[in-house]
Amino acid sequence: MSAREANFDGLIGPTHNYAGLALGNVASATNKGAVSNPKAAALQGLAKAKAVAETGLVQGVLPPHPRPDFRTLHALGFRGSEARMIEQAAKDAPDILANLYSASAMWTANAATIAPSADAADGRVHFTPANLSSHLHRSLEAPQTARSLNTIFADDRRFAHHEPLPAGAGLGDEGAANHTRLHVDGEGAAHIFVYGLDGERFRARQARRASEAVARLHGLDAGRTAFLPQSRRAIDAGAFHNDVVGVGDGRVYFFHEHSFEDLDAARAEILRIAPYAELIMAPADEVPLDDAIRSYLFNSQLLTPPDGAKTLILPTEAEENEAARRFVEKTVQADNSIAAARYFNVRESMRNGGGPACLRLRVALTEDEVAAAHRGFLLTDETYERLTGWVERWYRDRIAPDDLADPALARESHEAVEALADLLGAPRLYSA
Repeated sequence: MSAREANFDGLIGPTHNYAGLALGNVASATNKGAVSNPKAAALQGLAKAKAVAETGLVQGVLPPHPRPDFRTLHALGFRGSEARMIEQAAKDAPDILANLYSASAMWTANAATIAPSADAADGRVHFTPANLSSHLHRSLEAPQTARSLNTIFADDRRFAHHEPLPAGAGLGDEGAANHTRLHVDGEGAAHIFVYGLDGERFRARQARRASEAVARLHGLDAGRTAFLPQSRRAIDAGAFHNDVVGVGDGRVYFFHEHSFEDLDAARAEILRIAPYAELIMAPADEVPLDDAIRSYLFNSQLLTPPDGAKTLILPTEAEENEAARRFVEKTVQADNSIAAARYFNVRESMRNGGGPACLRLRVALTEDEVAAAHRGFLLTDETYERLTGWVERWYRDRIAPDDLADPALARESHEAVEALADLLGAPRLYSA
């Protein structure tokens, strides 16, 4: 049975704020200390997800994590009531408190790496949650991510769940943001894993050894799997994950000239494992690297709806950037497989460093596998209405840096996710 793409978007959490925690993420650093709007952020993300669902693709949601992370506060020596721990951390370690409030789990492209059942040696869909060991605020996510994935995909006859990789030196794993699957009917799928090389300004986040381990765990065909180094220049410019400079779907790989450290070698290797690949490259003289990263042109979703009209889902920042917009128009008008482009306002996420592709985790599923997934997490019109109502009920429309010291924000956030678990029909979602 053939698989079809499902997208699971991260529900942006009620503590979405601009703490500027991610080294190497230019947008995050630029907006550090600004006032965020969690309510608008969540509604923007849901509107984009609903639009994808309306194309006929399977669309789901991944829940936010409870924040602040009181377990880690306790593990770091803070004691007393929850309000007392927040008060103490705000006074003695505000940087730690900001990390524990982060809503970064919204960017589910980093949640895990997935292998469809057709590609895995044992015929099951494989999930490996990312250890995200490069930053404190993200390293806290793996346990809840694993719990959420196990809740949604619980049938062990169809789904295989692996532990996150050990968080040691040389094993940093940042998930599907550094992995692309290419495929066409009747041909074996190809898997492209991109790993980082330290630049002069910023360190790489994805390790080659981590990508190799995930490929082994998932039982992928070594002859159709490539491990390619990302461009140091791109990393130093702010492409902290490869999905900032490239995206693929089906036979198409849409990418920037400065995606790879050795462009010619990368193209040859992609065509070796996927001879059918259609490579669409933006030359740097048409789209300067800084424009590509500022606009998140390549942090778009590349979708193939049931009608077959392959479509780019882009942030409005790409429409507002002249170089990016012109290249999109040129691409859609050219003789290639990309037939359309649509722009969406996900500005709250963009200001924190994540575009449309950051907000979704792709899972290729057969009809039987879709039927085996937890229905509460699949986005229907009814679920959309319930989720938007939940956001309106629980979310603030502004969070300033000083608000992280307010115990009421912590209380509201935890009550919100408990209500969400009931709404999704998964009351044990946040149980240890």
